[in-house]
Amino acid sequence: MQNTPDYFDRYSTLHLSRSPSGVLTLQFHTNGGAAAFSGPMQIEFPQALYEIGEDRNNRVLILTGTGDRFMTDIDRTSLGDLTKPAVWDEIFSRGRITMQRLVDLEMPIITAANGPASIHSEWVMMGDIAIVSDTTVFSDYSHPKFGTVPGDGVALIWEEVLGLNRARHLTLTGGSFTAQEAKEWGVVAEVVPLDQVLPRAQAIAESLSKKPQMLTRFMSVTLRQRLSRRVAEGVQLGMALEGLAASDKAYQSTH
Repeated sequence: MQNTPDYFDRYSTLHLSRSPSGVLTLQFHTNGGAAAFSGPMQIEFPQALYEIGEDRNNRVLILTGTGDRFMTDIDRTSLGDLTKPAVWDEIFSRGRITMQRLVDLEMPIITAANGPASIHSEWVMMGDIAIVSDTTVFSDYSHPKFGTVPGDGVALIWEEVLGLNRARHLTLTGGSFTAQEAKEWGVVAEVVPLDQVLPRAQAIAESLSKKPQMLTRFMSVTLRQRLSRRVAEGVQLGMALEGLAASDKAYQSTH
């Protein structure tokens, strides 16, 4: 098995590595440190998901962050002027494609949250198996801060994994919840100390990599059918409304 295909070195915000058994670890980062969501990451993540899915040497995917947090910051300026239709058109397309490619990826996905996840916490919750540190706190920081609708998938995934009423309450009030609460509510599989998050995710991924690949591929498709349909029907509308809310905020600030 080729462990270092060309696309592994193609991305500035994603570190890719693969074990001999086919466990691919994708680590979000910013300049080698804790990851901040940015324009480059928004472009690179869906591209990487396509290449990962096309490479049959990848048998299991682990998604994780860097340092003591999964993702808590956002580089807003690198995303461009969200009130301009041409800019939002690109964000709309990339956001929709990211969610659909992630949910339709034909391999098991293990998410390893190495601390707080206040940006794109839905990516953690979309894992087939979520392992999180006892320091993890889930929230949605960016949408309330910037006065936009959480239409890029976070509200949809929260609804699916938290339950309708709990998700509506937390979304409307800008609430947060701990790793322990996430475990009690069935949102995550395991809560472990920070230094055990990635090793535990790797151990589970290695055990899955030993199963027949066609079995794990088709299991992934089977287990995510409902979620795939919800993403397909919900993210396009959600992101359109998010763009309208962003434009309205800009209009209100100038009138």
